[in-house]
Amino acid sequence: MTAGIERLAVYVPSFSLPLAELARARGVPPEKMTQGLGVEAMAIAPPCEDVVTMAATAGARLLRAAGIDPDTIGMLLVATETGVDNAKPVAIFVHELLGVGRRCRVYELKHACYAGTAGLMTAADWVRAGGGRPRRALVIAADIARYALGSPGEPTQGAGAVAMLVGAEPKALALDEETGTYADNVYDFWRPIGRREALVDGKYSVECYLEALAGAFTAYRAGERPLLGPDEALADRLTRLLYHTPFPKMAMKAHRRLVELDWRAAPARWARVGPGVEDAAVASYREAVAPGLAAVARVGNTYTASLYLCLASLLEAEGAGLAGRRLGLFSYGSGCCAEFFTGTVSPDVAAVADAGVGDVLARRTVIDVAEYERLAGAGEAGGEPPPGFMGEFVLHGIRNDRREYGRVRAALAA
Repeated sequence: MTAGIERLAVYVPSFSLPLAELARARGVPPEKMTQGLGVEAMAIAPPCEDVVTMAATAGARLLRAAGIDPDTIGMLLVATETGVDNAKPVAIFVHELLGVGRRCRVYELKHACYAGTAGLMTAADWVRAGGGRPRRALVIAADIARYALGSPGEPTQGAGAVAMLVGAEPKALALDEETGTYADNVYDFWRPIGRREALVDGKYSVECYLEALAGAFTAYRAGERPLLGPDEALADRLTRLLYHTPFPKMAMKAHRRLVELDWRAAPARWARVGPGVEDAAVASYREAVAPGLAAVARVGNTYTASLYLCLASLLEAEGAGLAGRRLGLFSYGSGCCAEFFTGTVSPDVAAVADAGVGDVLARRTVIDVAEYERLAGAGEAGGEPPPGFMGEFVLHGIRNDRREYGRVRAALAA
């Protein structure tokens, strides 16, 4: 039975900090951040906004765009590594804010940045298991990437949410059932209980990412091998490739590794043109990978939502031009777990391609470093939404260890 993504919707916080400004404030040449990471700006969340409000806003925009009655949602999954409670899931707050019916399976998923894919695969399997009965799941990946002021990780912050409607009529992307997976217990990135900011071993994390890519891609390619000629690379059959992207330069590193692995697995090709693999990877990156990175470069790291922000941005930009084309996607979560999978863009994609990416990026307010540092120091205290706030929901405050949420006035969220 076919299952996949019927539609996507994106939300990112209303405030944006240019990385060139941050670099100058930290006494670093701007190009070290902008060119070294491939990031132009990072999204900054105000104190009234947390992962619950972002997830709910993305979900509300998706349901409204799709014309879906919330009562028809049978599964609601929220993937995040920015949870707000050790027992109470983000998903149940979102369930209430969206008005989803009580006959619904609701929970939160966690495995670093991989959790969004864990949610998507779980939902797709649930749809396929329906035996022809109509089933729809709402999967939302939402996160706030935080690092200490002045730390090496500071320029790789960001925030955002991507909501995906998963069902048996995937007008955006029909998922292939076969995937390639990889898992290993590593300490490349973690956030101990009680810590607001993550800890990361940056160089080691890149190594873990590339090792996981090799494992997941090799596992997937083994299943495709009978379909490939001795001179054929799997990437030849994929029009676009999307990667988990904490920063765009990581996608470039990943693509170089994938192309080399792919060519080495095609003995006739490797024997003939192996020395040219580096140049081929660069050319392939420009054509197959770079088109999906535009939004990430302006938002920063969104952890679980990163891969799907790339997908939403790509479909919104290219839409009907990708109809019927096959995409390759790689998801990585520190700790670690990874998955390589593929899907085919629907012939009807033009009708659902607008995920709101361009709109939300165009409406953001640019802030300076002083305002960014003020917001970072305020934390998630709750309160009234500031001028320019685009979210539909707000954290009013935390009283007696209970988080209180509400809907923003329509005029503010418009």
